Order: sequence, then C-alpha cells, then structure tokens
Amino acid sequence: MDPSIEKRLQQFIQSKGLRNTPQRNAIVEAIFSSDDHFTADDLWERIRKTKSLDSQSSRATVYRTISLLVEAGLLHEIDLGDDQKTYDPNFVDSPAHNHLVCIDCGKVIEFEDSHIQLMNDCAARRLGFRAERQTLKIEACCEKLRLHGRCENLINARIQGKRLPKRR
Repeated sequence: MDPSIEKRLQQFIQSKGLRNTPQRNAIVEAIFSSDDHFTADDLWERIRKTKSLDSQSSRATVYRTISLLVEAGLLHEIDLGDDQKTYDPNFVDSPAHNHLVCIDCGKVIEFEDSHIQLMNDCAARRLGFRAERQTLKIEACCEKLRLHGRCENLINARIQGKRLPKRR
C-alpha cells in the first residue's frame, strides 16, 4: 500500500477521534492491494477467502471502513450502471480518470483524456462554476463478442459468478 494513503488515513482517523484497529488495517490493506473496482460484498468475499480478518470481524466492519475511506477521500463511490455501489481505489493516484464499461461482459477499463478534462473545465467556467471533479462512464459493447461470437471476459465472469451489467 502507498505510504501516502496510510498517512492520510491515520491523520483522518486521529481527526475523528477514532482508534486504529487490526480489523480496519486488514480491510484497508485488502482494498489497496488491488486496483480492481469492487462492491462491499465483493470485498467481504475476498477478505473471507484470504482469511485476513479474525473471527471477531464482521461484514458491518467492512461497510464502516469503506464509509470511512470514502469520507476521507481515499476511496470513491462510482456508478457503473449495475444498481450497486461500486468503489474505486484508483482515484488517489489518478483523480480525473473515466470508465468504459462493457455492457456484455462487465469489463471495466479506466482511461484518462485531457480533452475531456478541458471540455469539462470550459463548460463549468462558462456557466460560472469551477470544476472540482469529473467522471465519465461510457457503456459499450466489446468487439470480441460482436466479431468472434465469444469473449473470454464474459466466460470468466460467468465462471466466477460475477454480476453482469443489465442490457437495456
């Protein structure tokens, strides 16, 4: 885990008058050990499989830690169109990135584009605002499925039992 994340979290915890716990540390480590987007349930399953929490820990501890990280600005809640809260641990290093979501297999690709940032800044200024954050989600169909009739991302997602986006 990036030391700057650890430092910011410690400062935030102290400012809130909270104490550091081994359970919270294990959850934070699990979150920032991967760049993957996740739901609270995804994280709970990942932690249970790795047995990184003791038997005293609960799903509620996971939810509270996620809320704490969102409040601290270390984790962002994003809408990937599946009617679930999804969290993105990558906003600390790259706050202006966007998401391309395959509506067939659910694959999420992050991307940055300075033109989009410039366009958002111009639009905000023109309307008398100063842009603080921006997100863009593009929903698209991957070419693999369309061109070849199969997509290994879709096959892997189904094997792993992952949630798939709803087709509209």
